[in-house]
Amino acid sequence: MLLSRRGRCRQWRRGRPFWGGLFTVLAGAWICVLPLAPLKVMLQQGVAGIPSVLMGAVMIVLGLTAWFSPAQRGLAGVLTTLIAMAALVLSNLGGFLIGTLLGILGGGLMFAWQPFREASPPPAPLPSPTAHQDPQGAQP
Repeated sequence: MLLSRRGRCRQWRRGRPFWGGLFTVLAGAWICVLPLAPLKVMLQQGVAGIPSVLMGAVMIVLGLTAWFSPAQRGLAGVLTTLIAMAALVLSNLGGFLIGTLLGILGGGLMFAWQPFREASPPPAPLPSPTAHQDPQGAQP
């Protein structure tokens, strides 16, 4: 039972951009959590913390989108990279550069991922050019 569960998890992971989604979710969480401070600090920060929380939440959603809808991985990867770059300017240097680097890595992995395909059988060999078939059935 453990082996079958492990095999199903491996099969699920191979059918989607797992690592890209994971890095994107981690980047979103990192960017989202850093501005969440005690209420006194948040009141002093004002509206500057809102873009951080929103960008982090959108990055988490994009990472989950890559996991549960692999067909949307290209768009999710590009948007993740753009949001990670915007977070560099709008959100505490993108979570002190860690969130931005994780977001760029996750977006790139999502965009570059290709579905796993079984190896196709090799094509049938072509007849050699020296073999000649006589239309009247004579043997060489």
